[in-house]
Amino acid sequence: MKATAMDIYKLLPKTNCGKCGDASCMAFATKLSQKEAELSLCTQLTGLEFEKLSKVLAPAVREITIGVGEKAVKIGGDEVLYRYELTYYNPTAIAVDLSDDMDDCAFEEKLNAIETLEFERTGETLTLNAIALRNKSKDAEKFKKASEKLKNSKLPIILCSFDTKAIDESLEILGSKRPLIYAATEKNIDEMSKIALKHNCPLALFVPNNLEKMKELSRKLRNAGVKDIVLDPGTYIGESIGDTMDNFIMIRRLAVEVNDEDFRYPIMAVPAVCWMNPEENEVLTKMKEATTAAALINRYADVMIVHGIDIWELMPILTLRQSLYTDPRKPQSVESKLYEFGTVDENSPVIMSTNFALTYYTVAGDLKSGKVNCYLLVLDTNGKAVDVAVAGGQFNGKAAAELIKETGIEKLVNHKKLIIPGLAASVSGDIEDQSGWEVIVGTRDSSEVPAFLAKIW
Repeated sequence: MKATAMDIYKLLPKTNCGKCGDASCMAFATKLSQKEAELSLCTQLTGLEFEKLSKVLAPAVREITIGVGEKAVKIGGDEVLYRYELTYYNPTAIAVDLSDDMDDCAFEEKLNAIETLEFERTGETLTLNAIALRNKSKDAEKFKKASEKLKNSKLPIILCSFDTKAIDESLEILGSKRPLIYAATEKNIDEMSKIALKHNCPLALFVPNNLEKMKELSRKLRNAGVKDIVLDPGTYIGESIGDTMDNFIMIRRLAVEVNDEDFRYPIMAVPAVCWMNPEENEVLTKMKEATTAAALINRYADVMIVHGIDIWELMPILTLRQSLYTDPRKPQSVESKLYEFGTVDENSPVIMSTNFALTYYTVAGDLKSGKVNCYLLVLDTNGKAVDVAVAGGQFNGKAAAELIKETGIEKLVNHKKLIIPGLAASVSGDIEDQSGWEVIVGTRDSSEVPAFLAKIW
């Protein structure tokens, strides 16, 4: 059960000293409960008090860092089973695999593709998070040489081999980058735990489809002193995808609802297994991998390894991840202000929309693709879309009139004509009364704006 602000407040010194930056300990406790402040800001806690409160604040799922520096990625850290209860933290880390038996040219080409892949959606740049180096050759020396090629990569690394010698020798090269070791099994767990402790690296535990055995081995790792553990119960696909999802759900329930110490760790998925028995048509294999990845992101996968690098395969995975890991308590929004599109002058049309991020970027994209020259007034609707803002009262005459004055648009154009979305038609009269501008009700869909303006402007 997540600690409440009152639970936290009871363990704070209650001096209201203000050194943390908040006026009272209760205000600080509230921020701590929402993960908006760091406990280290409280200078009044003793060592034991700090440790006790740290345990109370610890999330149901341990937060683990893979990599170092700016590109380091955090996984886990979640508190709840369902996003609407609070929010999900630390978006699923997506790694693409590289095999140690690839020729130098193919290796470098795919590495470059992994490191440079990016695209923008609703103002956020979406990228891949890590590189998974796979010991496909089963040759420790080849694995070591492939590790050398990743010395200058800024992305976090997952070292994939059950061969303890291959892992240990590769860590002599990449250990300072704090890669995730994949993986400890029932057969190599003693050696792998020693290697993880020696290099201070997180360790994945692979126990296929046997949660009782996973619990036993997870406890064994903890008793050996390994703190940063990632759990992989196996990724089964096709008709067996249900078994995979059941295992993921059970692990997360045991962490969040039961607080079972042996399962309070991030979960790994490996959709790349789709390539073990590829379809005749490679496109179908990529589609299977993408749908498997999407299903498991929805079922608590904290880190995953995929094989395909095509943008059409990765785009839906990255887009789903972005949508799932936005905070439901804080609607995505852009700055409320006056925007210019194309070449504007005193005769340019003035259009109004809302500051809901998805609305803004959709409208902006349609205006750019339609080569429209116009001013766009973006109204602060607390991140709500047009129809929701109209229903909720945020899109109204007073707010529109204030925005017109604040932006000084009246001095930039020689007319007083305002085009509003078709979904806001019901407030057109109110806007005219409050602003003194003539309101033109536009289209319901922004893709129709260029043609609409060509007719009326």
